[in-house]
Amino acid sequence: MKAHLRVARPTDSLQAIAAMYQHGLGLQMLAHFEGHEGFDGIMLGDESMPYHFEFTHQHGHSVGKAPTQDNLLVFYLPDRDEWETSCRQMVAAGFKQIQSYNPYWNTSGQTFEDLDGYRVVLQNSAWD
Repeated sequence: MKAHLRVARPTDSLQAIAAMYQHGLGLQMLAHFEGHEGFDGIMLGDESMPYHFEFTHQHGHSVGKAPTQDNLLVFYLPDRDEWETSCRQMVAAGFKQIQSYNPYWNTSGQTFEDLDGYRVVLQNSAWD
């Protein structure tokens, strides 16, 4: 099966979250919408990649924080220089660098938390 993956999640801070992911992960705004049956949304990604992220906000509704500390997006960056640069970008974009809930991710990676408590791991290794 050949598919394009969309990772979608709600947020109470649509513009701030979109900016964090845009700047932290170097993503581009692919599309956005406003007032679609009470929802606003922003899609971020890179047209050359087979995935993108959609962040949505429903007017008059609060979604709160991440349900657990182990909700992760993991990016494998085997090149050490690229990994170090990416880690600095995450912090500069407003992500909080933290220890991972699962200690496995601390061995060769860095974990970052966004404003909603969702976490991104930048793993300095190849995907096996």
